[in-house]
Amino acid sequence: MAKDGSRKRKREKRSMHPFNKYAENPPDFNLLASRYPSFKEYVSYTPNGRAKIDWTDFNATRELTRVLLEHDFGIHWWIPDGQLCPTVPNRANYIHWIQDLLTNFPAPWHAIAEDSILGLDIGTGANCIYPLLGAAIHGWHFIGTDATDTALEWAQWNVQQNSHLAGLISIRSVTDHSKRKHGVIDNEEKKDEKCNVLSDSFDQHKKLLSPAKDMNGSAGLNVSPPPTDCYPELEIDGIERSSIGQEDLEVVCLRHEDLPILAGVVHEAERLDFCMCNPPFFASMEEAGMNPHTSCGGTSAEMVYPGGEEGFISKMIEDSMQLKEQIHWFTTMVGRKVNLKILTSKLREKKVRMLRTTEFVQGRTCRWGLAWTYNAPPERLLQQQARPFISNNASFMIEGLPRQCKAYDVLQELASNLRDFGATCEVDAVSFMLKGMLQDNMEKQRIDVQHQEASPPSREIDAGRFTLTVFEQAPGALLIKGKLLEEKSLLTGKFSAMLSSIERRLKHIFCAKKEQIS
Repeated sequence: MAKDGSRKRKREKRSMHPFNKYAENPPDFNLLASRYPSFKEYVSYTPNGRAKIDWTDFNATRELTRVLLEHDFGIHWWIPDGQLCPTVPNRANYIHWIQDLLTNFPAPWHAIAEDSILGLDIGTGANCIYPLLGAAIHGWHFIGTDATDTALEWAQWNVQQNSHLAGLISIRSVTDHSKRKHGVIDNEEKKDEKCNVLSDSFDQHKKLLSPAKDMNGSAGLNVSPPPTDCYPELEIDGIERSSIGQEDLEVVCLRHEDLPILAGVVHEAERLDFCMCNPPFFASMEEAGMNPHTSCGGTSAEMVYPGGEEGFISKMIEDSMQLKEQIHWFTTMVGRKVNLKILTSKLREKKVRMLRTTEFVQGRTCRWGLAWTYNAPPERLLQQQARPFISNNASFMIEGLPRQCKAYDVLQELASNLRDFGATCEVDAVSFMLKGMLQDNMEKQRIDVQHQEASPPSREIDAGRFTLTVFEQAPGALLIKGKLLEEKSLLTGKFSAMLSSIERRLKHIFCAKKEQIS
């Protein structure tokens, strides 16, 4: 089992930014449990003594995030039940990638490289994770924006608990909450009731902080609750669920489409080095579903937007056209590769001057980073962009899988198809990975490739070694990623062609199964 865990850590390390604190040293649950009694209660042990937590327990994942932020970054942090709980290594990866963008191509209005950096986090959420990490790691100034009272109040609370960072971060509402629509009124009695609910959450937080303070010599935190609370279980944007009908509820949910993202939020005199975003991935809560393997929480405002992430980022792209003179790098996270292709096409239509993508992998989850700028890049970057690029990586998505279909089923079918093409492979069911070798006789296999030149067989055995990994992107959606291990392999074309054929086979098999089931 220890060997399996080691393989998983090596796979994550390859996709972890080299400056990420966890690239060489992943979180040590044993160490954290020994130093934080509040975390220890969520830790259990495998027969070989390896510490683990239950990833389906929201309280466990929230406490892990809390102790990692405190232990590794000196950040005091908390969120109430139901809010989106971020994973620290993945969020730190995004921050480090933005640093790479700014290092290679800083904003043209900076006189010197040491000028203070100002970024904007779109939809910072109650967790306020990006401003806190960006300020702690790089000393950046941040504006965190959001639309709901809950997110704004808790984000502000998290900032206030970190006096050493508070001067770098400001929280901004994207809408005027004093002019509520749909007949919403201030009801002090209802607010008092909700404050009691919020106080219960703070009472839980106090219990967690007490042992941590004794253990670490912490000065303690101010845990006075914010004056109001729009607790997600009780209301939506200030409207209690019990006080509105289904039609009104749908109107309120659709209202998120009209909320500003960038245009109208960035002030006229502001110039930002970058903006960043972890967008709502889904078009509906039904589509979002519940991943049985994790529990990271998330409200409808954080997870859902008309058109899903494609709709949200498309609106962000339109806003970027208006703010091209005020924001240098526009960046966002993307959850589905098919959307990444659609969005990059839209950006090319807008004639952006530079487009960059990257990949974030943690565990069995894969996300992409997308960045663009309208400013003219230096000549050296233009030359790099013009060079032909041949990648040893290939990937494809399978979406719309029936609930009865498991990732393991796809993994086994993938292995069977590889063998049909003459490749040898072994299945690692723990890491959901295939390791294999392309054979010389693959040239005799019937691979349907049009307008592609044949590549001569490799003289080196290592040139044919490859890996394929299956990632769960969302309920009913899998990402299959392949990589040739030899950097300049002559088998790149064959490898891509083989995966294209296998992609068609898998979609035919599993999509046909869904049609039969439905």
